[in-house]
Amino acid sequence: MPTVAPLDLSAFCIAACWLGDVPHFALADGTVHRLDHGHKAVEAHDGLAAARPSQDNKTLVTGGEDGKVLALSAGGTASELGNAGSKWITAVAAGPQGAVAWAAGRSAFVRLPNGTVKEFQHPRTVEDIAFAPKGMRIAVARYNGATLHFPATDGKPAELEWAGAHTGVTFSPDGQYLVTAMQENALHGWKLADGKHMRMAGYPAKVKSMSWGPKGRWLASSGAPAAIVWPFQAKDGPMGKAPLELGTRGDQMVSTVAFHPRDEVVAIGFADGMVLAARCADQKEVLLRRPGKGAVTSMAWDNEGRRIAFGSEAGDCGVIDISS
Repeated sequence: MPTVAPLDLSAFCIAACWLGDVPHFALADGTVHRLDHGHKAVEAHDGLAAARPSQDNKTLVTGGEDGKVLALSAGGTASELGNAGSKWITAVAAGPQGAVAWAAGRSAFVRLPNGTVKEFQHPRTVEDIAFAPKGMRIAVARYNGATLHFPATDGKPAELEWAGAHTGVTFSPDGQYLVTAMQENALHGWKLADGKHMRMAGYPAKVKSMSWGPKGRWLASSGAPAAIVWPFQAKDGPMGKAPLELGTRGDQMVSTVAFHPRDEVVAIGFADGMVLAARCADQKEVLLRRPGKGAVTSMAWDNEGRRIAFGSEAGDCGVIDISS
């Protein structure tokens, strides 16, 4: 039976993640907590709005209501990467070789590995940013589509249009697809080689969490009473194919999804705090955590795929150990 080590905190958990072997919990009140031979915390921001670990999992990139972009080391040391003044940092992303991107208002900023910062302005608010898995390229989610920028060059951006507000963005692990979450209850995707559209609709609620499976064969998503897991094995992705519905519960919505780093198993967090794990191959489920105080807002597996760090909107966080 999995064991749960709880960590009861007092604010909305923006991100639960791992830096090396240490679980971290970034809260909306601006504090970042970690379980490293005891409970430790650092006051990072005057209000925290976004947080993501670096690609090498050595630092946590955070953005705040104070306009600052910070890199926090596993030991709690903070260094400033950027500052947007009075504007909130609404999204952050971590790229190759230590590159970092962030959004403030209508601008996306990219700090290149050599420390140079480039600004890319847009007609409407930048909602989210993601780095491509290969090369120095970012995608910006915006109103009516997404924009691809190549920060290391002076080339023109590529515009991917689709009517509506796009609020989240992610590249597939092989870089062939770009998928956005929309303000309406849908996902939208583009096959980057030829610009083909992929519409993934039918959700009863907005999709707030997306997670790619290992090798990019599946994309799990929230926004329904089950994890909606789209197949991406075919050359046109999920078009014409039905998704898997994993961990179905009649009375609770899925709020967060997180794929195992190596196995096609997805951790599923619900609005009542429950966490399940479900396998794509046979849809077998295992209960990992009973309901808690609030909706699960973030989950992340450790590198070995043995433990899951989780956080909720009520601040009840912790670590699930599935190996015990």
